[in-house]
Amino acid sequence: MDSRLLQAFVTVADLGGISPAADKLGYAQSSLSAQIARLERDLGVALLVRGSSGATPTDAGLALLPYAREALELEERMRRAVAALPPRLRVGAQETLALEWLPDLLTALDHGAGGRDTAVGVSLTVETRERLRDALAAGRLDVVFLYDNGVAWPGPHAVVGRDKVVVVVAPGHPLTGRETVTPEAVAAARILFAEEGCTSQLLLDGLLAGRAFSEDAGTTVTGSKAAMVRLVAQGRGIALLPRLAVARELASGELVALEVAAAPVTVDVKAWWRDGGGPAERAVHALLRLARRHPLEVAGLADDPART
Repeated sequence: MDSRLLQAFVTVADLGGISPAADKLGYAQSSLSAQIARLERDLGVALLVRGSSGATPTDAGLALLPYAREALELEERMRRAVAALPPRLRVGAQETLALEWLPDLLTALDHGAGGRDTAVGVSLTVETRERLRDALAAGRLDVVFLYDNGVAWPGPHAVVGRDKVVVVVAPGHPLTGRETVTPEAVAAARILFAEEGCTSQLLLDGLLAGRAFSEDAGTTVTGSKAAMVRLVAQGRGIALLPRLAVARELASGELVALEVAAAPVTVDVKAWWRDGGGPAERAVHALLRLARRHPLEVAGLADDPART
């Protein structure tokens, strides 16, 4: 079966529509629609339900998806094998970890720090938590790194590090004049979150322990840590964040860390990876070992091979 037709179908299914899939693949929409129609004729079934809001897989399309992904992955592995290229390691991460932490790990892996037989070509995907989860479940990623928000995903995973937690505001914020800030004062402030169900929301829930937010609290900034940090720096609110997310701004004085009574001290960094391995399995575990040795680690964690 023509791999181009399978790729067209998988891309439409992943992006939810002909138009975004055509943009990603560099086709005209009419050309991509024709490829989908050809695949449907070859298989004798409808694969997509098309509507004004996009396109979704039919039951037959859902049945085809895992096999289409497997076929595309096998084709890439064959092409890389005959070209004497190493397997591809597909890594996903939240913005902060991808910007401030993972580049060092991936560079170390590229330079052989992972040990023998771990050479790979790397692709890095930076996305929100939910999209990373979906990509890992669909087999589009081999391993993802994210801050723990207390929600368990299926499959093998482990804590690979811990980051400090800081409560940050802009210089001149009313709370900066206090030696110690109470949870009640935090609850009364305008609070910013990175996304629904994010780590900062979990940390805030632990700090406030059931205390009610103020009426204008709870502003959500989805998809961009940089935008949220900029809003905090401009005095638009208060945020509980991993220190790595705001280290540069704290060093430059754009943000100030508050001393908050009973605030959470650390937050886990977790890795989740594909169940059953894959062509990059050696590299995945080499990357996990490197992650445990990174400065984010807690003493003793590097020697703990347990999967929770």
